[in-house]
Amino acid sequence: MNGFSHPFAEWNYWWQAHYLDAILDDGLGYWEAGDRDAARCELHRAKDLLAGIRIRNFGVFPNYFFDDMAWLALASQRLLAFSRKLEGHSHLGAKRAITTLRKQLESGIDEVLDGGLYWSRKRDFKNAPANAPAALFFARIGDREQARKLLDWMHSNIFSDQHGLYLDGLRLTSTGQKLEDHLYTYNQGPVLGAPLELGTAADLEHAAALVHATRRHLADEAGSLVLDGGGDGNLFAGILCRYLALCANDERMDLDVRGIARDLVTSTASRLVNEEPRRLSAAVQRWMIFSAAQRCESKPKSQGAID
Repeated sequence: MNGFSHPFAEWNYWWQAHYLDAILDDGLGYWEAGDRDAARCELHRAKDLLAGIRIRNFGVFPNYFFDDMAWLALASQRLLAFSRKLEGHSHLGAKRAITTLRKQLESGIDEVLDGGLYWSRKRDFKNAPANAPAALFFARIGDREQARKLLDWMHSNIFSDQHGLYLDGLRLTSTGQKLEDHLYTYNQGPVLGAPLELGTAADLEHAAALVHATRRHLADEAGSLVLDGGGDGNLFAGILCRYLALCANDERMDLDVRGIARDLVTSTASRLVNEEPRRLSAAVQRWMIFSAAQRCESKPKSQGAID
């Protein structure tokens, strides 16, 4: 299965998952604006991309990395919901992806380190990049118990009380375990989305605390999110902006929290107006952040929206 992770240079499975999400952002924007023809064009583009991901991955959806599969599972969920909304029936490709990827994610969870999902099939690292999007995925398909287990594992093992944010992960070593204590913007994104999806009073309180901590520790003095460089790093702030925009539009959250979330997104978008990205990851991040900023200016959405 290692050969499926990076079969050729400069093709990244998880970048494609976020590219799919970005296409769906546009499709939903057109649909909400009443432009059904443009929305259908984006839906067809999203279907083609999902099919292309499978073909490029040697005809299958499983991948070496569980975090990659969690991101694609989330995007496939949104594609499935959008196809139902626009066409009145489920897209079979998205449905197949969700079924396949769910089984893969479930196979990567065990009781080593007291629970949690591995990052890869090497099974030596459990981290936020895998557990956070997986928790959100399980929450959105209605498996609240599994979502809660992953969130509880993260909070017990990699939550920083000092920062109020989630650290990178726990690595198995020959002598036990090692905490990887890096703070990354994107790790806070889906772990903000999951409590919003579960929606208990405690969840919403935790989501609010994450927004405040993000402003304190992951933004500059002007209120713009830290922008990481490099191939993968080009996506990090964009992922967090997607979920900050959800918070900004969530009427269950306090107005001050929604305002902080909105300002983080719009300030970050302002920094990118004159940039011309040269790589797919940077282009997709710019697209995601601009879409998130646009949603922050729109009306709050009810629960059940395609997020």
